[in-house]
Amino acid sequence: MDQRTRFRPCIDLHEGHVKQIVGGTLDSASEALRTNFVSDLPPSWYAELYAKDALRGGHVIKLGPGNDEAARNALAAYPGGLQIGGGIAPGSAAPWLAAGASHVIATSCLFDAEGHFQEDRLAALVAEVGRDRLVIDLSCRRRGDSWIVAMNRWQTLTDLEITESTLDSLASSCAEFLIHAADVEGRCEGIDEALVAFLGEWGGRPLTYAGGAASLADLEWVQQLSDGRVDLTIGSALDIFGGTGVSYESCVAYNRAR
Repeated sequence: MDQRTRFRPCIDLHEGHVKQIVGGTLDSASEALRTNFVSDLPPSWYAELYAKDALRGGHVIKLGPGNDEAARNALAAYPGGLQIGGGIAPGSAAPWLAAGASHVIATSCLFDAEGHFQEDRLAALVAEVGRDRLVIDLSCRRRGDSWIVAMNRWQTLTDLEITESTLDSLASSCAEFLIHAADVEGRCEGIDEALVAFLGEWGGRPLTYAGGAASLADLEWVQQLSDGRVDLTIGSALDIFGGTGVSYESCVAYNRAR
């Protein structure tokens, strides 16, 4: 079957509000935090919009503490239609599924404080929610010709490099992968083309890429680079998030055409 890249929506939460933030500056202890957009609307407004347009597989990301109530507000508005990430860990994951999330998204809990990958934590998470309800977030930073998974709101590099062997080894434990390119996240200056192409070459699980998308043309570009095996999240460039690069309605139309 011919695979097609889809637009996937997002709801990024910071301090209880829907925001769009330049990912590389996301450090709550830093005055260098750059925010592109802060919404006056509740998370449920966005979730209801996505539900109306039958957009599935979008993600709600809690960027730091103080976002649980806002996340529940979004999930309640679109039960079964959104994934949830941010602070997910063994023992606390299942309640988010009960709150309406289709999947939980895990990153930092899969590593120790020094950034060493912990297989036992992944196994515990799979035992709690099942692999079919788990998305592994391999959001990363580029170092030379490599992509290194980053945790703690993308501020701490781990010992896990995104390679074919890494994806192969993790694929049996999850339903999907979510990968933010943290260095270009929120900049609207173009996607990491090499990363998208690499992910498309692998293609062993559904993959969603986020970071740098600036226009509707980026959806077709991801389609070409990945042979349709990678979906694209567009955030800061979208008009519903204060952007000027692409209209939300055009993204919905793109999906419907497929």
